[in-house]
Amino acid sequence: MERELLTDIGLELTHRELRPVYRVGDTRRLGPGGKGVMLDLAVKSGRDNLAQAIIMALLTPRGELSALGHPRYGSRLHELVGKVNTSTSHNLVRLHILETLQREPRIEKIVDAVVTPAKERQSSVDVTLQVVPVGETRTVTIGPITLELSP
Repeated sequence: MERELLTDIGLELTHRELRPVYRVGDTRRLGPGGKGVMLDLAVKSGRDNLAQAIIMALLTPRGELSALGHPRYGSRLHELVGKVNTSTSHNLVRLHILETLQREPRIEKIVDAVVTPAKERQSSVDVTLQVVPVGETRTVTIGPITLELSP
């Protein structure tokens, strides 16, 4: 059933401090006749694509893609930037994540969304997600993803 999880361009995390930075991944292969090297866009399929799609939706402010016809795409996590790292803000992070995950049609069930204070930075939280894709029984684990709340 992984075909229902689709394929997309593969992104690679290049920088994670303060704000994650991604670049388009690439793959190299031999050119025609085994001469030279050709560069292709990397792709992510199945469960890896679902995990990447969830991360991109969480990192995109809701409404950011309205002009492209997707006003509900994204999350409200950006509204928590600057908030104090408390149990209340942890609950809001979890709420905004669950709200975003519920709009993903490739998720059958949200198993868990755990938000904990980050060990390395007092102003950050770590998020670990477990979801069951449509048509599958095994979970996909995403994270930990570190989110910066306050500077």
